[in-house]
Amino acid sequence: MNYRHAYHAGNHGDVLKHALLAAIIVKLREKPAPIFILDTHAGTGTYDLTGPEAAKTEEWRIGIERVLQANASDLDPYLATVRAINPPGSLATYPGSPAIAAALMRPGDRLVLCELHPEDVRTLRNWARGKPGIAVHQRDGYEMLKAALPPPEGRGLILVDPPYEAPDELQKLGQAIVAGYRRWPGGRWLIWHPIKDRAPIWRLEETLIAQGLGNILAAELLVGPVDGVGLAGSGVLLINPPYGIETLLMGMLPRLQSALAPVHGSFAIRPLGGR
Repeated sequence: MNYRHAYHAGNHGDVLKHALLAAIIVKLREKPAPIFILDTHAGTGTYDLTGPEAAKTEEWRIGIERVLQANASDLDPYLATVRAINPPGSLATYPGSPAIAAALMRPGDRLVLCELHPEDVRTLRNWARGKPGIAVHQRDGYEMLKAALPPPEGRGLILVDPPYEAPDELQKLGQAIVAGYRRWPGGRWLIWHPIKDRAPIWRLEETLIAQGLGNILAAELLVGPVDGVGLAGSGVLLINPPYGIETLLMGMLPRLQSALAPVHGSFAIRPLGGR
């Protein structure tokens, strides 16, 4: 458990993941019934961009800072959550996925957060204290898929964003997704992954298709070449995406690429399963 997201908060991967997280929650809110959201690897809630971790890498400067300057209207729900926790015209704090989900929840919606790192879970609990509808568990996120699914609300979203430190992480991820999907076939999934080498990603996609998961949308945003060594970008797998998300992605990804990597960047959207 050496990975600490504070070093990477607000980078290009966060921008892709969190822009989509906000967009999907907004889509789910179009119906009045309560929403359940499970964040399997939640982190700390918010991140101090002036702290020593973020200052060491300053990845946010070529991530969220550039996107805020671009000010794309189709990113409004996401960017609004960033602006809301910062003084006007400044950027000192970045909202993690728990803060973004909490900002977009309605009364009656429910957010379940899982985090294993002892220090991070203490910070997360402090952040969540007093916020209605939010529960924090110091528990393995993959195990929580068994415990929390299917939710009584019957509709909602599962965000899966593991640290990808273990060599077999993608294999564990695939097994966990398949098991969770079988418990709750109607759930919406947002699964984020880094892109260094395409082969492991292809194997994950093949596993999900072979296990009968349908209606999968894959999207990626690259900021550099895929060479098997450095972090070229990141991607998402959307299982049962809400209606309209593919169209939104078609407008969102070109704007993100233009803001984050106008010269060497690229993006792609691919349907993987039955539509």
